[in-house]
Amino acid sequence: MNVSLPPTPLSPSVGARRKGAKPLPRLPLSAFTPPNTGTSDAFPLPPSPSTLLPKDLIDAYVISSEGDLSQWKNQAGPTVNGIAKGVVLSLSDRKSEDVEMVLERIRSGAFEVPVVAILVPIVDGDDDTQFSPPSYLVSAKGSNPPLVPSVVFTGNESKVREALQWALREEFVVNIDVQTDIRATEGGWDTLEELLTSITNREQSAEVKGKIVVSNILPPPDDLSLPIVKLLTHTSYRNYQSHTAALSLFGNVFVNYLPPAWGDSVPSSSPEGQKQRAEWKRRIKMYISPVLEAFGYQRIVFGSSPSYAVKVSSKASDWYELARESFAELGIEQEGIDAIFYGNAKLVYGS
Repeated sequence: MNVSLPPTPLSPSVGARRKGAKPLPRLPLSAFTPPNTGTSDAFPLPPSPSTLLPKDLIDAYVISSEGDLSQWKNQAGPTVNGIAKGVVLSLSDRKSEDVEMVLERIRSGAFEVPVVAILVPIVDGDDDTQFSPPSYLVSAKGSNPPLVPSVVFTGNESKVREALQWALREEFVVNIDVQTDIRATEGGWDTLEELLTSITNREQSAEVKGKIVVSNILPPPDDLSLPIVKLLTHTSYRNYQSHTAALSLFGNVFVNYLPPAWGDSVPSSSPEGQKQRAEWKRRIKMYISPVLEAFGYQRIVFGSSPSYAVKVSSKASDWYELARESFAELGIEQEGIDAIFYGNAKLVYGS
């Protein structure tokens, strides 16, 4: 007996194809219309770097051997003076026996801008005797303004290590001023890391509470004759990137953002200095980027005086504008600008 099977039904897809392609949904015209802000018919743009200004400023590195702020005020100009809430004075170039006299002058004087803290030497560079803390640091608890022990770094010297270990145990903030070309010195970065390791890990059972500020590595010394295109792949820049990441692993280390040791003064914003200023800004942004990636903006403090290792002077206002614009053009937001130029220094120096 022949049994005929019913025909196989067509799949829905076949029927759908026979009926033609399914029409795509239509987007309303409003999807292509700029949002109505009430003030503009254009899409909102990111803020211009020129509008990202810190609300307040603490200049965390002002060299003043005599404790006088008049020169800084003249160089800072109206913009910096208008937002300055304090300065950190550096007396690091003075001999220990001269510091007390200058401290008395600072404490008894009246300043238009408050002195947030004072960097003072903890060891004399030409003194080979065993370390003994200076009297002004032994009695510095509760000092107003607070004192910050400062050392010059040229190598991992035993006396410098001992001095910094003592200061950190006493819960001081300390400043390490790198006065060697860490980029060109063989093993320079490694030696700095060895110093930080030795002063933070000497007593494994004790937590190091003091903060460490490292100066003159942001931006590091540079050879301006080396074109930026070559610098990107140069050994010195690759070392800078890797060692910056390594330094960031020390959780209590901050970096001071100072005028660089590039053999010339910071270019001004005058028409004559625009070409040089643009070149400096490109290099600065190259050096900022790895630090932002490694440290974040929470561990960078701004200072306007070049390190003692720099043999040329610069105007505070010129560096402020160049430093601020370099960060702003990297896309950092208002919160980061306020932290770098004010909040982080306030946190570090406890003002």
